[in-house]
Amino acid sequence: MTAPTITTGTRDARPEVVTRGVRPRRQAWIERVTSADHKVIAQLYLATALTFVAAAAVEFTLMRVQLIVPENSLIQPEVFDRLMTASGVSFLLLGLIPLCLGLIGYLVPLQIGARGVALPRLNQLSYWLYAAGALTIYASFLYTVPEVGTTGLPPLSDLTFSPSNGADAWTVGSALVTLGFVCFAVNLIVTVRRMRAPGFAWRRLPLFSWAGTVVGYLLLIVGPIMIAALVMLEIDRRFDGIFFDPGEGGAPLLYQHLSYIFFTGAYVIVLITAAGAISEILPTFARKPLFSHRAAVASFVAIAVLGLLAWMQNMYSAPLNEGWTIMAMAFALALAVPVGVLIYNWIATIWGGTLELRAPSWYALIAISTMASGLVGELAFSLLPVGWMLDNTTTSQGATLYALVGGGVFGGFGALHYWFPKLSGRLLGEGLGKIALALMFVGINVYVVPMLFAGLEGQPVDVFEYFSGGDLDTLNLIASLGAFVLVAGILLELCNAAHSWHHGLPARGHDPWGGTTLEWFAVSPPPPHNFDAVPDVRSSEPLLDIRESIRRRTESFEAPPALERVGASGSEPDAPSDADRGAEPADREAAERAGSDQGGGQGPSVA
Repeated sequence: MTAPTITTGTRDARPEVVTRGVRPRRQAWIERVTSADHKVIAQLYLATALTFVAAAAVEFTLMRVQLIVPENSLIQPEVFDRLMTASGVSFLLLGLIPLCLGLIGYLVPLQIGARGVALPRLNQLSYWLYAAGALTIYASFLYTVPEVGTTGLPPLSDLTFSPSNGADAWTVGSALVTLGFVCFAVNLIVTVRRMRAPGFAWRRLPLFSWAGTVVGYLLLIVGPIMIAALVMLEIDRRFDGIFFDPGEGGAPLLYQHLSYIFFTGAYVIVLITAAGAISEILPTFARKPLFSHRAAVASFVAIAVLGLLAWMQNMYSAPLNEGWTIMAMAFALALAVPVGVLIYNWIATIWGGTLELRAPSWYALIAISTMASGLVGELAFSLLPVGWMLDNTTTSQGATLYALVGGGVFGGFGALHYWFPKLSGRLLGEGLGKIALALMFVGINVYVVPMLFAGLEGQPVDVFEYFSGGDLDTLNLIASLGAFVLVAGILLELCNAAHSWHHGLPARGHDPWGGTTLEWFAVSPPPPHNFDAVPDVRSSEPLLDIRESIRRRTESFEAPPALERVGASGSEPDAPSDADRGAEPADREAAERAGSDQGGGQGPSVA
């Protein structure tokens, strides 16, 4: 593109700006896949993650079709193992964690008043590593689907039991995905530490940004551990390594420790992200600040530390030293304190307030109840006698699924409803959202409760068939019907999001909910530079300060007197211009609407 030239004609004294050789605008999909804007990258994360959530839901449905009746021969054992592997990695590694990262990557730079991210190309690389890893895993469907389970524990993942290339695709793909998460964490931590708006001290950071920061540090710890475990596993498979070969002095238990550290961290990441979103949604709809900002932040940090140190709670059936298992139980039981403080904080926030029951608040309330039920179950299973008896049964799996669906699905969809106007400028369908919520809530309870009793009857987890007898027939039939209802609700909500992106009702202004954090100060959707003018932050609720400043200026404004000027002819004064006359003072309602609806520093009243 050539530089603009300024020419002055003989008949017209005004300069003329002429631009030659303007590059034509590229197609939208090319702009999207080559952009380093953190909002575009986050949208790619969200779209890809929701796609894999749908894939996991379909695969889970097929597994429950196999288990709907005893001794069913509809699906062969090897096919069931492939579905189990694909659904596990799709739900957690390719679905819920990227869903959390997409929300964090979009909102945290806006909430801290940054015009972008510190390392945009690293942020872009993180998504494409994640996409490449997911493509590598699912490309194995073209030849041999991996059959190594959700975690790929040896010796099941050794060449002896998994001689096909599907296990290699799972290993390499999972390592690429995890490396992408680590790159995301590095960019996020640097952005939060170095690019906060003036006056944005750590104590004023919004709770969702605090949750995102804790998630970033967790990923920076557990991500390299999982990458190292996968690299050692692949060396054992293809390069005659002995890391996990007990016959050559290796230890399969070492891989179990490393992988369970990562998956426990992933579990905690989902819960903390959901807690951060709930801590933003409830105060907004209750029209009250959170009961205790500092207590919520301390709870996030405590849950991250104690939850990660309790990874051995999932390994009670492994040959561990008794002292280590007691330590794991102690850390798991200690989690009851920060979780209880967090739940008390939410209850105290809505107590005595006027809670507006819209779709985001409904999702937040259901997420709290479901997560709390799952965490109570996890607390019971952390006791050594209970853990030894029920480890690797459908009872322990049901409690874990309760917490993950409560945090990842209900909390994730609640956050999507809440911030959808900021992402697209439109509202996510309210009616369909509530119908989907009802289906998912009924489905998860109808599925999990029978599975809890089936585990007490002795049904192990991840089996492709069971034999008739006792109550297992009825329990599995009811659980399968509940799974179908749950999946129907998830798919309905995904269709709702896809339809609302282009055809949803336009949001009323840039701040339709009356939020208090800086992302609502930007226009919807925000421009590439996020803000035209970033205000100085004076509290943990900067948008309330902006509205108060507008109100004070409006109430104290007085129109200046008109200025009289002598016309060019020297006879009559010219009519005063608009600037000379001044503007009539706006009323209080208009000022408040301007403070809530105007974004991105669009008006001089927020300077």
